[in-house]
This record gives sequence, structure tokens and C-alpha cells, in this order.
Amino acid sequence: MQILGALLLLPLLAAAANTPLYPEMPAPAAAPVDSPALVALGRKLFFDTRLSEPRGTSCAGCHAPQQAFSGNHGSRIGVALGSRPASLGTRNTPSVLYLRYTPPRFFYQDDDALAPIPFGGLFWDGRADTLAEQAQGPLFNPLEMNNRNPRQLAAKLAQAYASDMRAQFGAAIFERPAKATEAATLALAAFLRSDEMTPFSSRYDAYIRGSGKLDEAEMRGLRLFKDPDKGNCASCHKFNDRSSNPARSMFTDFGYDAAAVPRNRRIAENRNPKFYDVGLCKTADQLQWPDSSQWCGYFKTPGLRNVAVRESFMHNGVFTSLRDAVAFYATRATKPGNWYKTGVKFDDVPPAYRENVNINSVPYNRREGSAPALSDSDVDDLVAFLKTLTDAQFVKPQTNAASR
Repeated sequence: MQILGALLLLPLLAAAANTPLYPEMPAPAAAPVDSPALVALGRKLFFDTRLSEPRGTSCAGCHAPQQAFSGNHGSRIGVALGSRPASLGTRNTPSVLYLRYTPPRFFYQDDDALAPIPFGGLFWDGRADTLAEQAQGPLFNPLEMNNRNPRQLAAKLAQAYASDMRAQFGAAIFERPAKATEAATLALAAFLRSDEMTPFSSRYDAYIRGSGKLDEAEMRGLRLFKDPDKGNCASCHKFNDRSSNPARSMFTDFGYDAAAVPRNRRIAENRNPKFYDVGLCKTADQLQWPDSSQWCGYFKTPGLRNVAVRESFMHNGVFTSLRDAVAFYATRATKPGNWYKTGVKFDDVPPAYRENVNINSVPYNRREGSAPALSDSDVDDLVAFLKTLTDAQFVKPQTNAASR
């Protein structure tokens, strides 16, 4: 019946804005072939504060190097601050490290799925299909870098990068603003694909390469992460600790899940009880996927590399502690009152779509009041393991024993 269902869906999926259906999961991306000059140009653009409106905000403002290229531009409410005062968005800024391994959108059906499900794409809702498309989004988003149109951005590029861009894209690159904008995003994409943005220098990487060890708590956390009856984290945050190739351990399947994290009431839009961020289903509707409403409440499964460096967690930045994020997964089902303070479960998902929420996977599949799949010490061990995923350049030195 699963094969029949997939066959019946094939014509629909083929018409879904060319989102392909793959017979198997794609292999990790090959090494980039971008020229060093294009990467260097992209790096300059990434750190340039002159490209926003008003000027003063660069891509690195929200994707801060000291925070493993994550952060929210100084905002402390879990979502990003843009180039204008009080221009706050509705989502937490993810890290842009390791993005070269994120595939374009596709559907795939494994042996346990009743129908093909979506993977790939960029942003929390998968709305961008390529790194260049992703790079364009913040440049024109009024809540982010706030350029009005390609003409305005092209004028800034011509003033600051005329020789660099003409050398890369030809003498006529500024004759059409849209082409100049596209060229800039291609350069930004080259930087995001570069080896600088894929360091693989964590203690976990040393461990799988055989050049380092994990301590007892970290090893317990690793086992819990993999255990399908305990953490079950690896079911979505996939990795391969038997391979010495770190590209096999991205700690995501590039898919989506409806985890139903609590509503972040610090977000201004959330003061309106009718406002909901519906996530993937908005993208699905725009792409004319069949039955797009089934994806309301779904958000991208993030990679967990450098997760311990982040200031806030989940798509809406509701948590400011990594331990709280792990504890939420562990006890959302058994102690919902710890998380949904209004007494309404899944309060950040529209009532009409709360049936989409994942209540079947471990550890979500337990009854309220029952023992959680993970104890408090298990949560601590998982956090200890997750800290081993921090690349060397982002590890903060411990100044004294009390800070550990």
C-alpha cells in the first residue's frame, strides 16, 4: 500500500513547482569549485555594514562570527533585530555554518513513511532553495537589511565594489540592477560554501577521526542521543559516529518536524492572539504542494553543530538555555505544564493544525504524568555531549572552576 500511495502521489509531486521526488537520500555535497576571488568578494559583502538601509548592519550583524555565525544582532528576546530601530522579526537567527551541505528541496519516502515527505531548503520554513536565494532574502526584508529594491542595492554595490564585481561578472554587470543583485548573492553563496564556513574542528570531529576522546558524561550523552528508546535525537538529527568523515555527521536529516515549542510572548506579533507563524505550510502553499495545510506547524530540523554557542533556541527563540531546550524535548509530553504556562498545549500552533504536532515519536509518545524517557541526569549528559560539537574557534575558555 505504501508503494501504491507513492505512485498515486507522483503526478501531484511532479507538478509541485518542480520539487523532485528522490528514490534515495542524497549524498553529502561535493567540495565547492568557487574561485578564491569569488569567495573573497563574498566574504567582503558578508561583513559590509554599508549594504543595509539605513547603513550600519551587515550579514554578520545577525550571523556573528564569535557566536558561530548565529545571533540576533543584539536582540535579547529570541528573534533578530534589523537595521532600523525596533525592526524585530519573528524568528531566531540560525547559524550559517555548514550550509553547503543543505540540499535543495526534495521529497523522499523511507520504509516507515506512509507518503513522501519534504526535506532540504533553507530558512526555518524552507522557502529558499539555494544559497544565493537565501542570501537575497535578508537584503530586501524590511525587518532585516531593508533595501527597497535591486536598484538601491546595486547603487551601493557599484560605489563599493565596482572593480571587484566587474572582474568577476563582466564590465556590464551594473547595467541591470537585478543582475548586479544576483551577482552579489552568488558571491555571498560562494563564501557560505567555503572551507572557512565548514571548519570541522570540534572535539566530536577529533573523536571520530581517532585523535581525541570524550569523557564519561559525554559518552553517556552520545549513547542517549542514539538510543531510540531514550533521547531518540538521531532519528532527526542524523549523524554517523562510525565514519571518520565529519560530513557524514551534520546532526540533521534536513527535514522538518512539528515539535510545538511554547509561544514566545516576548515577540511583538504574538501579542495578537490570532497571529501564528505556521512555518512550512506557507512555503508548501506557495509551491502548490498537495494538501499544504498538513505542514502547518512544521519547521526545519536544525543542525546541532555549535548549538552550545547559541544565545537562543528553537525557531521562535523561546529558550535561552540549551538545557531547557533538551529538557523540553524530554518532558513536553509528560510535564506539559512546565512549558505551556497558559495551560493550553501546543499554544504556538493554530488550533486548527494542532493535530499536525508530532506526538508519536520517542520521547513525545508518553502520557502526561508518566515517567519521562530521560531523567534529569540524562538531560545533563546530553547537554555535555552537545557541547562537544562546538568548533575549536568558538569554545569559550573556562576562567575558573566555578564557571564550569
